[in-house]
Amino acid sequence: MTRDEELMTALYTEHYGVLLAFVSRYERDRHRAEDLVQDTLLRAWRHIERIDVSRDTTRAYLITIARNVVSNNWRAEQRRPKLVSDPDAVEAVAEHDNVDELVEGWLITAALDRLSAEHREVIRSVYYDGRTVADTARRLSVPEGTVKSRAYYAVRALRAVFEEMGVLR
Repeated sequence: MTRDEELMTALYTEHYGVLLAFVSRYERDRHRAEDLVQDTLLRAWRHIERIDVSRDTTRAYLITIARNVVSNNWRAEQRRPKLVSDPDAVEAVAEHDNVDELVEGWLITAALDRLSAEHREVIRSVYYDGRTVADTARRLSVPEGTVKSRAYYAVRALRAVFEEMGVLR
């Protein structure tokens, strides 16, 4: 066993109970609290060179790590959507509408109408129909390089049209 492994074993043996008690004050689920303590010790292991056992600051260092782990866990939980199990609440939620999709489709159509016919053909073929450059070149009877340059300039023109329309992404 290496020195670092021995140190981690000693830290686990000596401080696990204190860390679990500390984390359990903030996390009521015992299994989740144990996971947070494991995460704390894993972070300590990754930065084992910072632990100086000759000084009496090891426990404070581990508690600081645990506090950060608990805070990060709390923030992550706040970002996750909450599951609703109340059937009445679920029924009260409005059905999905496609107004945003319709508006987006209208904007894209309006923007495409402002492009030249050559650019519009390439955009539709490559981006909407999913054809390769080679397939598009055969279909339009132009060289592949022409398709590539038209696609490049068409996308630039589309960006300019969207900016003129006030559509920003």
